[in-house]
Amino acid sequence: MLVTGFALLAFAANSILCRMALRDTSIDPASFTSVRIVAGAITLWILVRLGNRRASVAGTWISSFALLAYAIAFSFAYVAVTAGTGALLLFGAVQLIMISAGLAAGERIDFSMALGWMLAVAGLVILVFPGVSAAPATQSALMLCAGAAWGVYSLRGRRSSDPLRDTAGNFARAVPGALLISAIMWRHSSLDRTGMALAALSGSLASGVGYAAWYTALPRLRAIAAANLQLSVPLITSLAGVVLFAEPITVRLASASVLLLGGIALATRHSIKSRAGSR
Repeated sequence: MLVTGFALLAFAANSILCRMALRDTSIDPASFTSVRIVAGAITLWILVRLGNRRASVAGTWISSFALLAYAIAFSFAYVAVTAGTGALLLFGAVQLIMISAGLAAGERIDFSMALGWMLAVAGLVILVFPGVSAAPATQSALMLCAGAAWGVYSLRGRRSSDPLRDTAGNFARAVPGALLISAIMWRHSSLDRTGMALAALSGSLASGVGYAAWYTALPRLRAIAAANLQLSVPLITSLAGVVLFAEPITVRLASASVLLLGGIALATRHSIKSRAGSR
């Protein structure tokens, strides 16, 4: 649970860093993605070498493609999609992919799980609704693709036997694709120090280390439970705004927090207990 909590905090930090870089600096989405992926690959390679100098990175090409597709689509979508709309599209796609996969694998949804899921989704809608607006079709499609790709990446992580090496290998394999996108978009490239620093921080800590932690937690979670837990990320991001930017705690935020956290707890407790009991 500690590892899962750290991973979810990293996801929220990643959202904050991405939004800050793409909205408050002049860095373009392709360059942001390239710096993010390269920084993550370097950080993870160092961590693998520190653990065992003779160890090599692992991972798979399918997982690395899913990671790259998520990172590219996410960056380009947030150029024109509001935070609220983006959260609904992204996590809606993640839920669809992971819950469908869980059901196909034989997982079953009982009454408490279904009720918890509905409460959590209601909390998410309350949380992001003021920021929801009609987004351009292209950016909306990109965000849906990002959610689907992340769902695939998460599902494949449930098979990981060495999370750090697998994540390092996935990032390393994604580097050529990220650099290729930057090369294709070079005429639209724009860089500044702040944007590059935020992208590097996003890649090294929030993405690299955070995704390794997520791969560590996933084998111990059912697919449906993993999908539900990720609904907490927009809430964590909002609470971070209260702490970091002195944003007020509103009735809406408090209500959404109760629904989201209570719903997630109700939806995942049975799944986590069942998973623990099977070991």
